[in-house]
Amino acid sequence: MKCHEVDYEILGDDLQMVEIELDPSETVIAEAGAMNYMDETIEFEAKLGDGSSPDQGFFSKVLGAGKRVLTGESIFITHFTNAGVGKQRVAFAAPYPGKIVPIDMKQIPGQEIYCQKDAFLCAALGTEVSIAFQKRLGAGFFGGEGFILQRLHGDGMTFLHAGGTVVQKDLRGQTLRVDTGCIVGFSRGIDYDIQRAGGLKSMFFGGEGLFLATLRGTGRVWLQSLPFSRLADRILAHAPRAGGDSKGEGSILGGVSRIFEQ
Repeated sequence: MKCHEVDYEILGDDLQMVEIELDPSETVIAEAGAMNYMDETIEFEAKLGDGSSPDQGFFSKVLGAGKRVLTGESIFITHFTNAGVGKQRVAFAAPYPGKIVPIDMKQIPGQEIYCQKDAFLCAALGTEVSIAFQKRLGAGFFGGEGFILQRLHGDGMTFLHAGGTVVQKDLRGQTLRVDTGCIVGFSRGIDYDIQRAGGLKSMFFGGEGLFLATLRGTGRVWLQSLPFSRLADRILAHAPRAGGDSKGEGSILGGVSRIFEQ
């Protein structure tokens, strides 16, 4: 496998985007709707496959696209190609606040990582984007974020997106217990399982959920401080229309706005 070699620059602090520089005929693939802007000679096309296997037949592409539906992603992956004669740039960003994690897959054991279904942002052409099912029933039923992960395989640059602050940990046979939503991804060699979170009192009143993810083995792990699901739950809990509390709106403007919501 030989991925295109792309240059990049991470822009911003907490609301980041990645600007990728493409030489003539170079291509980067991205999730549908992730593009922010691009130079004029960049051409883009939505395709069923990730382009990692050019000889793949039509029905194989359809099967692969159907599997992507299980992760909640679009069946199409957009290919951005520099059709000009000089260097051109295209930029991508995720739809919620967080950090972009650049990963050189050549530096990853087995050149393979597993990530949450909404973590993949874009990658150099040649990167294989597929899905992986968790082997254990416990991880499947109690994983919180679902038991279907995206599998990324290649030897080029891959970019993930995570909410809040990102922490990278290298495990050397240790065990790490994590809230299921805080996992961004992990490399080959890490065993992923779900275990009960302490005793019954801690499970029901600790506020940390009934189950925790257990990461064990030798490899690299990426964690996020603010999963989007946690942020969305907190916003919905305080939305007036959802029966939540309207906090910080004691001014006249706050009262007037609620009148027009009726």
